[in-house]
Amino acid sequence: MAIPNEKRKYSYADYLTWSEGKRHELIDGEIFDMSPAPSRGHQRVLRELSTAFSIFLRDKKCEVFFAPFDVRLLTENKHDNEINNVVQPDLSIVCDQEKLDDRGCNGAPDMIIEVLSPSSVKLDRWKKFHLYEKAGVKEYWLVDPVNESVEIHLLIGDYYKFQGVFTKDDSISVHVLTGLELDLNQIFL
Repeated sequence: MAIPNEKRKYSYADYLTWSEGKRHELIDGEIFDMSPAPSRGHQRVLRELSTAFSIFLRDKKCEVFFAPFDVRLLTENKHDNEINNVVQPDLSIVCDQEKLDDRGCNGAPDMIIEVLSPSSVKLDRWKKFHLYEKAGVKEYWLVDPVNESVEIHLLIGDYYKFQGVFTKDDSISVHVLTGLELDLNQIFL
């Protein structure tokens, strides 16, 4: 089935009927088209982050997943036709294996990383920021490959607390994964 054009709220059940080939996300039932293929710089940063997380998590209970990987948020006691938040973060780290199924992640990952691109800045910094906060994602990173920086937000109570912006010469700790420290010189090659 083709993606509808009419303005209405959509659910995960609708999402599952759409044609493959073009990627979409749903936030509060509104369709957001994923941008065309990311830039080479975006892909390079994503590759380095994915590699660092994968190596660290190899013998641990948490797993890292990269887009396209469906993350259904705010799903508690809801059927597919009632779920209206489905995103495909660049990286998702999930430590609760009960949240994983053959369709992706059903519930909030422990950590989400979005690598910014010019077409995604507003969505990642505003709509997704508030969605991830409301859903209970414990740690949210916004990675800017152009400015070679990482902005970190930690969920304290019900709200994100800004932790700072870190640049290429910094090393940063991953709060939800004790013992993982990333040298950003190794991420922004």
